[in-house]
This record gives sequence, C-alpha cells and structure tokens, in this order.
Amino acid sequence: MDLEYMTATEATGLLSRRELSPVELLDAVVARTERTEPLIGAVTEQMLDDAYAAARESEQRFKDGTARPLEGIPLMLKEEQPIAGRLSEEGSLLERGNVSAVTHPIVDRIFNSGAVVHGRTTTPEFCCAPVTHTELWGITRNPFNTEMTPGGSSGGAGAVLAAGSTVLATGSDIGGSIRIPSSYCGVVGFKPPFGRVPGLAPFNSDTYCADGPMARSVADTALLQNVISGPWAGDQASLRPGLLLTADAQSLVGTKIALCISLGGYAPDPEVVANTLRFADALRAAGAIVEEVELPWTPDRVLEIAWAHFGAVMGPFIESVGEEDPAKVAQLMPYTRAFIEAAGTAGSYIEGVEAETAFYRPLGDLLEQYDALVCPTIANTGMAADEACTDSAAIFSQLMTLPFNVVGRVPVLAVPSGRAANGVPTGVQIVGRTYDDQTVFRIGAAVEAELALWTSRDWWPSL
Repeated sequence: MDLEYMTATEATGLLSRRELSPVELLDAVVARTERTEPLIGAVTEQMLDDAYAAARESEQRFKDGTARPLEGIPLMLKEEQPIAGRLSEEGSLLERGNVSAVTHPIVDRIFNSGAVVHGRTTTPEFCCAPVTHTELWGITRNPFNTEMTPGGSSGGAGAVLAAGSTVLATGSDIGGSIRIPSSYCGVVGFKPPFGRVPGLAPFNSDTYCADGPMARSVADTALLQNVISGPWAGDQASLRPGLLLTADAQSLVGTKIALCISLGGYAPDPEVVANTLRFADALRAAGAIVEEVELPWTPDRVLEIAWAHFGAVMGPFIESVGEEDPAKVAQLMPYTRAFIEAAGTAGSYIEGVEAETAFYRPLGDLLEQYDALVCPTIANTGMAADEACTDSAAIFSQLMTLPFNVVGRVPVLAVPSGRAANGVPTGVQIVGRTYDDQTVFRIGAAVEAELALWTSRDWWPSL
C-alpha cells in the first residue's frame, strides 16, 4: 500500500476498518521524512518516542472503539506554537536553547484529539518574513522546486505537507503566513477569522493574527480546524459557541462569487492570472455565478495601514527580546532588523484602527451582494529559497494576503489554482463574509472536486 500523500480522511477510513495500523502509517511518514528532509530542511525536531507511544495507544483505541477525531493521524506542529518543557526558539539565535513553560491551547487540543505528533516545523526568525531561512535552522526549500522558497512564515509546514512527510500540519497567519506557503507548496490552508481559534498573549488579542490548519485537502483542513477551534478559558477573545465545519463537495448553484484579479493595485504574473481564471471557470462549472469586480485598494495603502498595526504590536514584541542586551540585536536576521526598523517609523495606532475600518467598507459592501470573493494569493510565481526579504514595500507588493489580515474577521481558505512553468504552484484565496467560515469551505470543496488537481497523486513532487 502506497501511503505517501494519503489524506487524513482516507487514512481514518482505513484505520477505522483496521486495514491499516497507526504504527504502519507513522512508519511511512518517518521514512519519508528521512528521505526528504536532507533536501528541504523543514523540520526543527522529531518527537519519535512520544509519537510511537501515541500510535500504539491509537491502535488500541481503534480496537476498543474509543477513537477520537484525529486518532492515529500523523501531524507536525509549527515550532512557534509552544510545548511546555520543549524548545521554543522562534528560529532565532537570541532564543537558542530557550525552553517553554507553557503549551499553546491548540497543541493541547491536538494531543487530546488522538493525533500522532511526530515533529515540529521551521519558520523564519520570529515569523516575520514570507520566506523560511534562519541562521539557527538553515534554509527551508520548496519540494516542487528546491531552488525556491516554500514561503513563510509557516514554510516548514507547507514543505512537509508537499513532501509527503506528514499528513496534517499547523500554521499561523499575521500577514499571510498560512496562505503564502499554502500557495507556493500547493496545499490547502485556512486563516480563521479573529477569535475563532484561541491563542496566547499578546497575539490572542491581535486582530491580524490567527492560528490555523494546513493539509492536502479541503476536508482534512476542516477536520483539523474543528479540533483546534472553539472557546478556551485562557483567551477571552475566543468565540463561543464552537463551530463545526463540513466540507462535502456539493453543487454551487445559486452561489454568487466576486472575482477580483488585482485587488485594486496588485499586478499578478500572467501565469497567476491564467490559473486564477481557470479556477473561476471551475467555479462556474460547479454551478456558481462568477462576476469580475474591482476593489479600491493598493499595496501601498495596505502596507501603510498594516505598519501602524505592526508598529504597535509585533514590532515592539520582537524588539523586546533584545532589550536586556542591545548588542544581541546584531545577531538578528537582516529581514528581522528591517521589519523592526519599518515598524518603528509607522503612524499612530489609533489612526491605523480608523483606517482599517474605512479599508473594510468596500469589501463589506461587496459581500452584501456576493457570498464570497476569490482572488490570487500571491502575485508572483515564487521567490528564491534564500531571498533576503529586506525591502518590505517590494515584497509586500507581491503578497495579496495582507489585506485580509487588515480586515481580520473574514475567513480565508487558500487552495491551489495550478502550477507555473518553474514548477511552483499558484493559489487563490476564497474570502468569506465576516465569520461565515462554512461558505468558504463549501466553495473550496466544490472547486476541489471540479478541478481535480491536488486530489491526484500526479500533483505532488517526486523528490
């Protein structure tokens, strides 16, 4: 049985019928990691003793009929999400050897769901770049083209999914950090709306920020999202009641979808445009009404608003790490220093909040007429694995994700749209009305079945 690229949904069926054991499935992903990791560098640590103990427990639970939602499914965690007693280094030399005293709430939920957690994945330093390379962990590469980046900041998560080295993975997103690697790595990722998934301070109160699921199918993404979402006593921003998603492929007849290629001022590559239009045709074939629209946004305005926010939250948070010893700042990655410097020149926070409200209004008006908006995820067809990413304006002009962090209460499902000539996948974002998560999954499941791209073994890289 070829277990590479099996989805969690497929695996759960086999495990439930006891046609496959959790230990056999874990053996397969561990062997795959051994083969692929020297090529992509996406794993910070493996947790194999604990993983095999969990797999054996899952095997017994299937026998006893006490299986939990993710029972026996291999999963890797983004290193940014801490585990008490384990390293929490954030990809930074400044944090090397740091051990966490706390566990992220979604990590507890994942362990309690029966998932077999067997590793943790790389990020850029402090998750502040759309590429994944650090002095601490080296360069993480894209399995589709190892000269190119898998994206960031959840780049390691995207890479291990694309490489077949795990079945599910977690990410987090403050400017596109789930959706960028989902696009470049040809996988599915979900940026939940603010408060849907609980978090830790200070970012649980950051409307731009969300932890979320990444997977190789829409159904798998919903499966993991259902485990990690819902209220938590430690996070007053976490929403109640919990929301359970479904991801059945159904007709989209009666669904109205707005298609916006440029979001007002971005300039997508012709290959990105062609794949987005092909995606729109698949939506129409599934029964949807798709109409092209315009939005009055520009990359410059998006970045101006976002820097006011980052300057009040993320920038000072990163800068505080080196406060006790300012000389340590010299050890930061160039892209980290550039981020801090840019955040330090931002406008006032209150003016930024007012601007965010005005920025949302045209999208809000549009979504009164349409059930969802579809647009490209990234304007380009890839960046080098070691791209410096020190020119914020140039980089963010390519990332069509940040507008939907500025308006952080909208759900966004990122799915593939095709591949570019260099082998790197392209992607689109399905943007829903505020807190209407189910609609983006309904649309994603329908177009996944219609396009039949990433559901085929031929989609995935051979490595």
